[in-house]
Amino acid sequence: MFRTNTCGELRLADAGKCVTLAGWVQRVRKMGGMTFVDLRDRYGITQLVFNEEVNGGLCERANKLGREDVVQIKGSVNERESKNKNLPTGEIEIIVSELTVLNASKTPPFTIEDNTDGGDDLRMKYRYLDLRRSCVRKNLELRHRMTMEVRRYLDGQGFLEIETPMLIGSTPEGARDFVVPSRMNPGQFYALPQSPQTLKQLLMVAGMDRYFQIVKCFRDEDLRADRQPEFTQIDCEMSFVEQEDVISLFEGMAKHLFRTIRGIELTEPFPRMPWSEAMRLYGSDKPDTRFGMEFVELMDVLKGTGEFSVFNGADYIGGICAPGCASYTRKQLDQLTDFVKRSQIGAKGLVYARVQEDGSVKSSVDKFYTQDVLQRLKETMKAAPGDLVLVMSGEDVMKTRKQLCELRLEMGNRLGLRDKNKFSLLWVVDFPMFEWSEEEGRLMAMHHPFTHPKDEDIPLLDTNPAAVRADAYDMVCNGVEVGGGSIRIHDPELQDKMFKILGFTEERAQEQFGFLMNAFKYGAPPHGGLAYGLDRWVSLFAGLDSIRDCIAFPKNNSGRDVMLDAPSRIDQKQLDELNLSLREE
Repeated sequence: MFRTNTCGELRLADAGKCVTLAGWVQRVRKMGGMTFVDLRDRYGITQLVFNEEVNGGLCERANKLGREDVVQIKGSVNERESKNKNLPTGEIEIIVSELTVLNASKTPPFTIEDNTDGGDDLRMKYRYLDLRRSCVRKNLELRHRMTMEVRRYLDGQGFLEIETPMLIGSTPEGARDFVVPSRMNPGQFYALPQSPQTLKQLLMVAGMDRYFQIVKCFRDEDLRADRQPEFTQIDCEMSFVEQEDVISLFEGMAKHLFRTIRGIELTEPFPRMPWSEAMRLYGSDKPDTRFGMEFVELMDVLKGTGEFSVFNGADYIGGICAPGCASYTRKQLDQLTDFVKRSQIGAKGLVYARVQEDGSVKSSVDKFYTQDVLQRLKETMKAAPGDLVLVMSGEDVMKTRKQLCELRLEMGNRLGLRDKNKFSLLWVVDFPMFEWSEEEGRLMAMHHPFTHPKDEDIPLLDTNPAAVRADAYDMVCNGVEVGGGSIRIHDPELQDKMFKILGFTEERAQEQFGFLMNAFKYGAPPHGGLAYGLDRWVSLFAGLDSIRDCIAFPKNNSGRDVMLDAPSRIDQKQLDELNLSLREE
């Protein structure tokens, strides 16, 4: 063995022991006739001591060590005179008697410290070095612990872990597929799964009853902080269940993870919020309920009650009340206006109203409204002296609500109301079954084509499909959708009707989903399920702003792996084998 102990396990009780350690040199400090070396491995850091008076040659060699050299040492454990309470090993040090350099290192391109001097792109290029930093390593350790607890919980609930294939047929109804050309079937392509949706439904037809899989999924879509082209799902399906059964079991799993990973005991049932209410109060189907500032609709108060043409021509006027912000300066208010006008939000402007200490209201639209109207605004908003009312309007109700949602979250950030150590969970339920796609010019499934409509809404499929609600549910934590699922259609006739509403011809439905439709004819049980985003769960528990740092080898915002330089071109021989030719730009 190269070591008898790790760099994180020795304590004062080990004083006097002869040990062998191996790891990476974090730093070297020369102080008079003494040289101190911090030796690091995955488990921690141990201080090494070299004494020039005792062994000058060994001390000289220690002085020549470089950062990230891989070394092995032998020595005795000694109590430190100057103890470091910030280190688990801070009460001891190793008096080194032997030093072996196992592998010398080039000077790394950035410091391997929690507070590194390396930028994002540089650290992604040298990700194997970035992973040596304890803050990144701890995220992967957290991920490991969570997957172990997931398996433990689901195994205890009678689930079987079953693998499904990575090379499947393309189903371009949702996000864009990543496609893989087949050499043995010229001109034909596999797709990488966006999720194992149809396969897990087939497992229910096969009688597996309870299935789960911690599985890689792939979606060729634009990236953001909580998206990667490849991500990991905790994918689950159950037979002979209704919506309440699925919600109850997976709420139990969330509580299990909070208890075992974060030491937080959640005893109350998670609140349920209909999708329509989430959009009305928060402008989002994943509302952050750690703080208030719910929307208040102001059409009756501000439309037609003054001469402000913007409000008089609006189809939606809504506001939020920011407590204690009436003291905002003109510069701060201009910053908020610029924020809502940014391209990704795209609002035309922002109206504000300050509630003064005497109860009067001072607004940016004073000249268009009487004080009586502004007092009514204050009362409707339930604003107190010192509060700031922020109002937005528009011709598209949903679009304006989403813009107001961004403003609400920005104010939550500015007021410190989005504490990463506070968790607020809820279920969003009763989603619309369909949404209209301007690009496609037809109704699209809001979740996927296999979602079961609410039983009481099934008659509306023939008369008003846009009004149909789905037996679908999302779990939301701190404004992040951490999981979602639905009860599935198991009746072939209802599934056929669903495809027709979505504009599928019989031929197209059979071509893409014939295997599932045919399976349903052989006794499909009622079934439903849910998929949690593992990356999102870990990032929430770790307090991260992005899922990248809880993934060992992530892609950047352009979908590139800068370490592997992928994607990359392939040579002509490979193209010929695949019967592919490239179109020149």
